[in-house]
Amino acid sequence: MIKHIVWWTLKDEAAGGTAEENGLKIKKMIEDLNGKIDELNHVEIGLDVFESTQECSLVLYSEFNTREDLQAYAVHPLHQECVAFIKQVVSSRHAIDYVI
Repeated sequence: MIKHIVWWTLKDEAAGGTAEENGLKIKKMIEDLNGKIDELNHVEIGLDVFESTQECSLVLYSEFNTREDLQAYAVHPLHQECVAFIKQVVSSRHAIDYVI
């Protein structure tokens, strides 16, 4: 199983919204992918509600059976719609993938 974790820092304002508004929009967009992309087994996404770090506003956790499934998800048109918006509103992105 592949675990895919991404964390972003959001711009204070971008694409007509505040960081909080854009974070909530990203959360909804990603959650709406559930059941629409076969390769995506599980996804969780949340905002840093305690403002515990300046370097992370939003974190995503997802699971895939294989590396190929993760790669298929990455290029899937529905995921790419999310990516297009996310690129407009984030100042930084970090990710890690690991196998269990």
